[in-house]
Amino acid sequence: MIEVFSDGGCIGNPGPGGWAYIVSLNNEITENYGAEPQTTNNKMELTAVIEALRFIRAQGKEDSEIIITTDSQYVKNGITTWIHSWKKNGWRTAAKQPVKNRELWEALDALAEGITISWRWVKGHSGNPMNERCDELVHVGINSLK
Repeated sequence: MIEVFSDGGCIGNPGPGGWAYIVSLNNEITENYGAEPQTTNNKMELTAVIEALRFIRAQGKEDSEIIITTDSQYVKNGITTWIHSWKKNGWRTAAKQPVKNRELWEALDALAEGITISWRWVKGHSGNPMNERCDELVHVGINSLK
């Protein structure tokens, strides 16, 4: 089993943003983060999960059971529920508007295809050690832009 924790955030929204993930694989912890000078919180939340899945695929471990924990209801609900309607409706929302961040949703959908993933949500800033560490790494990423 592989455990993933992910987070993303911005200073201002939009504004400078960062993403981070922690992957526990074979009792080894891998942390990674990045940043963009002008982005949104939702883009960074999605990017964190995308980058974690890219890492897992690069390790050849996509056949493992994966648990992804995010503090983003947007990511969890989007990939487990909303995406099915979006694809069926030509990437339009229930209000017939284009889906925001479509390119990221498509990338996440492609990376998640064929993988057994359990999606979990944790309240941000609630004391979960791995979520708190991801948040720290998000800020390391944002601060690297300065």
